[in-house]
Amino acid sequence: MKKAIRYIVVALIVAVLVGTFVFLYRKSKPEEIHYQEFTASRQDIARTTVITGKIVPRNEVNIKPQINGIIAEIFKEAGQTVQKGEVIARLTVIPDMNSLSAAQSRVRLSEINLKQANTNFEREKALFEKNLISAEEYEKVEQQLNQAKEEYTASQESLEVIRDGVSSKNATSSSTLIRSTITGLILDIPVKTGNSVIQANTMNDGTTVATVANMSDLIFEGQIDETEVGSLYEGMPLTITIGALSDYTFDADLEYISPKAVENNGANQFKVKAAVKVDSGHTIRSGYSANAQIELEKMEGVLSIPESALEFVKEEAYVHTKVMEGVYKPVKVTTGISDGVNIQIKSGISEGDVVRGPRIIEDGETEAPAADETVKETENK
Repeated sequence: MKKAIRYIVVALIVAVLVGTFVFLYRKSKPEEIHYQEFTASRQDIARTTVITGKIVPRNEVNIKPQINGIIAEIFKEAGQTVQKGEVIARLTVIPDMNSLSAAQSRVRLSEINLKQANTNFEREKALFEKNLISAEEYEKVEQQLNQAKEEYTASQESLEVIRDGVSSKNATSSSTLIRSTITGLILDIPVKTGNSVIQANTMNDGTTVATVANMSDLIFEGQIDETEVGSLYEGMPLTITIGALSDYTFDADLEYISPKAVENNGANQFKVKAAVKVDSGHTIRSGYSANAQIELEKMEGVLSIPESALEFVKEEAYVHTKVMEGVYKPVKVTTGISDGVNIQIKSGISEGDVVRGPRIIEDGETEAPAADETVKETENK
């Protein structure tokens, strides 16, 4: 029994020793390195940029009252279409007491003058019929009567406007009725019945009763960095993508580039606008966030390789061309434009050359080679 236990212990020790030697032997063997490989080929490369902005109507106006007052009634809602001149709301006028008192005083005074003018006219008329005064004197008195009548009528209209906001003779153009100044869609009505509103003046912009816009004429507004604005020109085509409609893209034409930069988070940016072309089958709302993709530069049929095959040493670009299986040599290349995935190669390699890409690790992922590998290989060369 003791001999059996002894043999088992010895066998375990031998197994451990053998396993250790096998493990150390495998670890001492050089690891075989594999790389992705790419073939230099000719293809089209375009350099693009994306501008972040929003969709807004070209013509958006704020409707403001012509007089001070209180909203008595609102006839429209946001989202409804209105025609130019259509009534949106009605005001109740709050007259200024000083102005009201002055208007009432003017009416009383003009009434007194009218009575006196009428008395003078009747007296002069009787004398004129008896040929006791000249026609010239009679016409002067008649003119004074007409002027007094006109002054009385004007004072009454002025009182009505101050008191009621509208005169009886101009009821169709009442300043108490707030009308749309354009044909379009009502985007917002920020006031409610009972709110006080004021007209625009030199000290105040006035109260906005409604915002109306022509939603059939939309533009894209965004900002572009100063490093890329030099490549833009008016009429340049853009492709617009709206975040809320991710599966829908449409075209636009660049129509405005700001001549002055605006600082934004430490960077100088220029405002741009583009005319949007939207089909009637999609509803675009004002203020939608959007991205505009612009093709700044395009090269057709140029020699190119994936950017991941490039390595940089002291600001110079290198690729590793395949000499034989598992053997590569560094070659200096001159690069051109890039689309973020592929890059143009102007010189250094030829079409059909196989170049080394990122290293393939065990789990199937790739890993870019360290820069010092290229340095060593370049120095050895």
